[in-house]
Amino acid sequence: MSYVGKVVLVTGGSAGIGAEIAVHFAREGADVAIVGRNAENLHKVAARCAKVGKPAFVIKADLSQDEDVRFIVKKTVERCDRLDILVNNAAILKSSSIFTEDLMEAIDDVFKVNLRAVIQLTQSAVPHLTKTKGNIINISSILATSTLSYPQFLPYSVMKAGLEHFTRFSALELAPSGIRVNAVCPGPVKTEILNNAGIERPCEKFEKLSPLKRIAQPEDVAEVVLFLANAKSVTGSYYVIDNGLKISF
Repeated sequence: MSYVGKVVLVTGGSAGIGAEIAVHFAREGADVAIVGRNAENLHKVAARCAKVGKPAFVIKADLSQDEDVRFIVKKTVERCDRLDILVNNAAILKSSSIFTEDLMEAIDDVFKVNLRAVIQLTQSAVPHLTKTKGNIINISSILATSTLSYPQFLPYSVMKAGLEHFTRFSALELAPSGIRVNAVCPGPVKTEILNNAGIERPCEKFEKLSPLKRIAQPEDVAEVVLFLANAKSVTGSYYVIDNGLKISF
C-alpha cells in the first residue's frame, strides 16, 4: 500500500514500536513527524526513515506537559500543511499496586501520558483530520482487558482500559466527520519497556506461555497499524497482536 502524499504523526517515535511505525510509513512514501523526549534517538529514527523514504520531522516534546502537547499538532501542520494519520503510541509503564504507598503518584503520572495526552492530541488533530478524512490509531495493550497475573501493572492497565473505551466513543463521535478511530492491542513486544517491566527474563517467559511460542517484534505491530490506516470500512475496532497469549489465561 502507498502512503505517498500522506502526513503521519507518531508519538513515542524515538524507539521500539513507535520507531518501527515511523520507518514503515516512510518506506511507503509518507511524510512522517515523530514525537519524543530524547532528541538524539529521534534523530536516529529520522535517519532510518531517510534510508527508506523521506527523513522524519522531529518534534521534541514531553507528553506529560500540557504546554508541550498543545504545540505538537500545530508544528506538524505548519511543517507539512496537513495531517492524515495520528498514531497515539507514546506510553510509560510504572509498577504500583493497592498495597504500595506510591499508587496515586503512579496513577497520576501514567494518566498524563497514556490517556490525557491522547485525548488532548485527538482534540487538536480533529479539525485537520476532518479536512483530509483521516484516521487515528491508538496503541493499547492486552492489559486493558487482562491482568496476566501481574497486579503491579494496575496503573498501566487501567489507563489502557480507558484508552480502549475512548477509542470506542471517539470512533462513534467522529464517524460523521469521516474520521476513523481504531486501536491495536499488543501483548508483550520485544522493546525496552518490556525489559524494564520488572519481570525476570520476560522474553523467555512470554515465549513459553504463548501458544505460538514466540514474542512479537515492533515490526509486527507496525504492519497492523499500516493496514488499519488504509482500512476504509474499519472503525471502533481492536486488533490483538499477542501470539495467542490472552487466550491462554
